[in-house]
Amino acid sequence: MKAARLYGKEDVRIDDIEEPQLQPGTVKIAPAYSGICGSDVHLYFEGPFRPAPSETTPHPVSGETLPVVLGHEFSGVVEEVAADVEGFEPGQPVVVEPLMVDGTCHACQRGDYHLCDNMGFIGISGRGGGIAEHIVVEKRWVHPIGDIPLDQAALIEPLAVSHHSIAHAGFANDDHAGEVAVIGGAGPIGLLAAAVLKAYGVKVIISEPSQARREKALETGVADLSVDPMNEDLAEKVRQFTDGAMADVAFECTSVPAVLQQLIDVTRPGAHIEIIALHNRNFELDIVGDLTMPERSIGSSVGYNNDHPQVIKMIQDGRLDLAPYITSRIPMDDLVEKGYTALKEDPTEVKILIDVQGRS
Repeated sequence: MKAARLYGKEDVRIDDIEEPQLQPGTVKIAPAYSGICGSDVHLYFEGPFRPAPSETTPHPVSGETLPVVLGHEFSGVVEEVAADVEGFEPGQPVVVEPLMVDGTCHACQRGDYHLCDNMGFIGISGRGGGIAEHIVVEKRWVHPIGDIPLDQAALIEPLAVSHHSIAHAGFANDDHAGEVAVIGGAGPIGLLAAAVLKAYGVKVIISEPSQARREKALETGVADLSVDPMNEDLAEKVRQFTDGAMADVAFECTSVPAVLQQLIDVTRPGAHIEIIALHNRNFELDIVGDLTMPERSIGSSVGYNNDHPQVIKMIQDGRLDLAPYITSRIPMDDLVEKGYTALKEDPTEVKILIDVQGRS
């Protein structure tokens, strides 16, 4: 079968590899669409980093070394179901929660499987991926999507990331309707976080230097106010919007330390700041001035934990529309040039999908 595999830095190849076979407790899926994530772009241009394996060190759960099949944001159609699996049938549209866990560590035992000591991702750490014509996945990670279009369903994985961060901040409910959130960064995760917050009735201010992404936030209706932090005073804009009260919560989606400080500065006393982006640089924090005296809290979150069923229902109930965030659909063969390079260089791109089976 045809599959995109990562070999190393700037080395992704479209290979013809052996088709995976159904195993007990698994479902065989034909991936339809696979989204390109920011982490995929970093893996390509910077080279493999955890939880990807290396050429010599395998991932502790998959046991695989490079090369690995790519694609962890994907939808597909069930092809075969193991004899001991119930609830799925051939032809059924599904998405995959692309985790692999050891199931034995303390985190897994208490239900925090996303915090597994040896956590990995299907499509990064091994066990196949969504940029392949076939994949076999354990039943626990497969979620039916009903009549959600397959292209939109490929965004359910990053949507679950955004939803989990909002839940971690305590805002994944209708109790905060009318309150104000500031989001730093209008990439895919920032835009999807804004969409979830709006679905829960929260007013959203987006801070984003890219005009194209600010316009996307306004066009899709997920932002009540869009601010250019390079040329506008974000704190003053938030002060005006809130009649001086400042924001109730903020979400950092850029990995830029200066943005994190901006978000701290625009929140009210008692507010919460949630970090979604992955930061690889240290951040100097005035604990007394920024946290202790105003009783602010800062948290961070990773992945998802039982968020997929919740966001699938929100889409089915009409509370979320993912179609506007799909900006391009490309064939597997164009993964590097029209996928990774385009996302790195073109700010108008939000979510590029690989059309794995040539449906478009």
